[in-house]
Amino acid sequence: MLVLDLGQIYNGPYCGLQLSFMGARVLKIEPPEGDVVRRRKREVEPYPLVMLNSNKESVVLDLKQPRGKEIFLALVEKADVLIENFAAGVMDRLGIGYDVLSKLNPRLVYGGSSGFGLDGPYRDLAAMDVTIQAMSGITNATGDADGPPTKAGAAVCDFLAGIHLCAGILGALVQRERTGQGQRVEVAMHEAGVIALASALGAVMDGDVNVPDRTGNRHPALAIAPYNTYPCSDGYVAIFTAAERHWQSMCQMLGRKDLAEHPDYSTTPGRAKRMQEIDDIVSAWTLGRTKAEVLALLNEAHVPCAPVKTAREVASDPHLEARGFWVDTDHPRRGKTRVPISPIRLHTGGKSEIRRPAPTLGQHTDLVLAEMLDLKADELATLRASGVTLPVTERKK
Repeated sequence: MLVLDLGQIYNGPYCGLQLSFMGARVLKIEPPEGDVVRRRKREVEPYPLVMLNSNKESVVLDLKQPRGKEIFLALVEKADVLIENFAAGVMDRLGIGYDVLSKLNPRLVYGGSSGFGLDGPYRDLAAMDVTIQAMSGITNATGDADGPPTKAGAAVCDFLAGIHLCAGILGALVQRERTGQGQRVEVAMHEAGVIALASALGAVMDGDVNVPDRTGNRHPALAIAPYNTYPCSDGYVAIFTAAERHWQSMCQMLGRKDLAEHPDYSTTPGRAKRMQEIDDIVSAWTLGRTKAEVLALLNEAHVPCAPVKTAREVASDPHLEARGFWVDTDHPRRGKTRVPISPIRLHTGGKSEIRRPAPTLGQHTDLVLAEMLDLKADELATLRASGVTLPVTERKK
């Protein structure tokens, strides 16, 4: 399967990355200046770009030049899937929108993800993960009750949209097998973000009152206790009693048999009304122990618990190591670089693997155009000289 990946930053490239792990050949079509993320550091490819573009081949094409557009259309004729996450209308303005491409290749599955979708009053608003978090309610739901709205630390909307786009493309490919026809797949980052707000929306839809917009690390609807991060002697742990058996086990750990048997604490709604009291009791217990000690005790008692880890700790997490999540690649400019494989594991259909490290800008342009379009050396040289395929970074000053 041939995928043309015009994705930029995180959203589109993450979709293309997942398809590459499933065995697709993915051509990363970049403008002469490269992916926006690539431009964050000129001396070496930034890590997020390397992380999200393993297995891909980089082809530089200036789609604003007639010859560049002509070459792109020739590639579209051979493609199975196209991915783009430009603002709504950009591809149409370039003259290479879905209506044009679907006539050229009726079997093409065209996957597009924009901030707010192809219609509606927000269609033309500028969209980045931080602005989508704001519009979807995520920012307002994040932070302490007495603090300001706070964006999530992760680029949640980019990655939610990217994986939704991948799922939609796979569904369209299944339908193409049945009908022979491709189709357009559309994902709005805004809608993907709203879906993740299930607990907070639940409080609204259920008509709950007196629930603050932000609840810190407590349950978004203030419906469960214990449900928080609690201090230890060396950091924090997250504890969540999802079922009555968890609460009973928690009481044993706390040495509070009286709470386990008291009717005011015997139900989830009852404990939610005494949230601060319960948090104080749990905090007093965790504070005298290390994260590892709390984790060992609660894991033995089958109470959901986890240490709060830093990004540095996650990068060396022994579980991820044992699962083979990290793979060492030999990047042409960065040298030895660790990158993740896909969280999607197909146990009976092959395994995720890094076939090649993320490419440098335009690394495969000549190879791909010679192989797929049968362009000769003199034609390739002409394209480079005209700037159609030559990266900005390689042009003469």
